[in-house]
Amino acid sequence: MKTKLYFLLLLGIISCNKEPKIIDKPIEFGELREQLTLDYMKSHYGIVQDSPIIDPKMIVIHWTAIPTLENSFKAFVNTKIGSHRTKINTASQLNVSSQFMIDLDGTIYRLMPENYMARHVIGLNHCAIGIENVGGTTDIPLTEKQLKANIWLVKYLKNKYDIDYVIGHYEYTNFENHKLWLEKDKGYRTKKTDPGKDFLFKVKNATKDLGFKETPN
Repeated sequence: MKTKLYFLLLLGIISCNKEPKIIDKPIEFGELREQLTLDYMKSHYGIVQDSPIIDPKMIVIHWTAIPTLENSFKAFVNTKIGSHRTKINTASQLNVSSQFMIDLDGTIYRLMPENYMARHVIGLNHCAIGIENVGGTTDIPLTEKQLKANIWLVKYLKNKYDIDYVIGHYEYTNFENHKLWLEKDKGYRTKKTDPGKDFLFKVKNATKDLGFKETPN
């Protein structure tokens, strides 16, 4: 009986300590989305190239402010942006997107190739990998499991790419005078609060040993 109990406890410890897996859950990324992405890179950043590949230098953490994975995914899956996104749809027909999405239970989904440009942060898409977190509202706050998954994913990406910065979406305008900032449209800005200062602080604090640079003031 004692041996059986010990074995069950050992299995529980192993189960709790196993690393997260990245599950592929691709959005539409056919010829039209690729062309709209290339058009966006040219018109907004002055970058002309044959493929939407980027050289990632930062990770931008977001929340979807949508309570479920299913509906959060629906916001990104289509190639063209909806007419209801009136604050940003005049800048491009390209739909918003992100390389990753993390559900409330901490499950990590990869929505598109990690080094393809996603439209998730003004001025910096050409060098930024986005992590969207389901939820983020008062009723559906971000979870501890999401926090742990974000920390793991940041470490994974830092190990794979030459990442210099980890920022919250609300910090993106701090880069307006930085060499990474390439936005040509001076009137194209939105005010953001995601993923919340407390959540971002915890991610940065847990990954400070990786040597990320400070976000510009």
